[in-house]
Amino acid sequence: MISSMSNSKVKRLAALNQKARQRKEEGVFIVEGVRMFREAPAEWVKEVYVSESFLRKNEQDTLLKEALDKFPCEVLTDEVFKKVSDTQTPQGVLCVLSMPRYELEKSIAHWFADDGKSPLLVLLEDLQDPGNLGTILRAGEGAGIDGIIMTKQTADIFNPKVIRSTMGSIYRVPFFIVEDLGAVIGMLEERGIAVYAAHLDDSADYDQPDYTNPTAFLIGNEGSGLKRETADRASQYIKIPMSGQVESLNAAVAATILMYEAARQKRSRRKSI
Repeated sequence: MISSMSNSKVKRLAALNQKARQRKEEGVFIVEGVRMFREAPAEWVKEVYVSESFLRKNEQDTLLKEALDKFPCEVLTDEVFKKVSDTQTPQGVLCVLSMPRYELEKSIAHWFADDGKSPLLVLLEDLQDPGNLGTILRAGEGAGIDGIIMTKQTADIFNPKVIRSTMGSIYRVPFFIVEDLGAVIGMLEERGIAVYAAHLDDSADYDQPDYTNPTAFLIGNEGSGLKRETADRASQYIKIPMSGQVESLNAAVAATILMYEAARQKRSRRKSI
């Protein structure tokens, strides 16, 4: 059992939670909580840490004990566990996972190789709020998207706040971090994927276009929106009409509305065939 705050493993876990650079150097990230532990792909799991009280509380949980037995597991005192946790009320289980690697070209080829598949993607330019990013992943899974493509300037997807917001969708929604979003947009359009930019200027209402064909939605920074040069690469501008004095919606809310409209259209089309 680890009981010292100065233990090297304790210091490393705290650094992994706090520093993106540390996570990147090691190629790992941290998840917390029973649900995130249970749903984690076994091949991603590198280390598991539990608190002393967590073990006592769950000593009768056979399924949980079986899951813990599959991986190297270390026990921390409650005080030490609280130090390495990123939450105010830790559940008592924490995992170090390897970062997944996805290749955009291979993924696109896979999506189009599936007969009848009509890819649905979300492109994010420089989103800064971790909660927005995590929510978009979670809502995206619910809407059936195939992946999220984001700029390097977007919030770190392995930030603990992002991970919590995804509620496990981080395990199931492929994501791609790219240098040049404009070039990616051009590549997607060459492959027959229409890119719709959420934009207020000269835009069609969001429910007018046909999203049953291969589609990508382009969402910009919370404060400044899309860069003009990025928006101009899109196939079409779309907007969500506002009532009252509201000018725009939160980035995650807007993305969710667009994704679920596409999902609704796809369901309607399947029912009509």
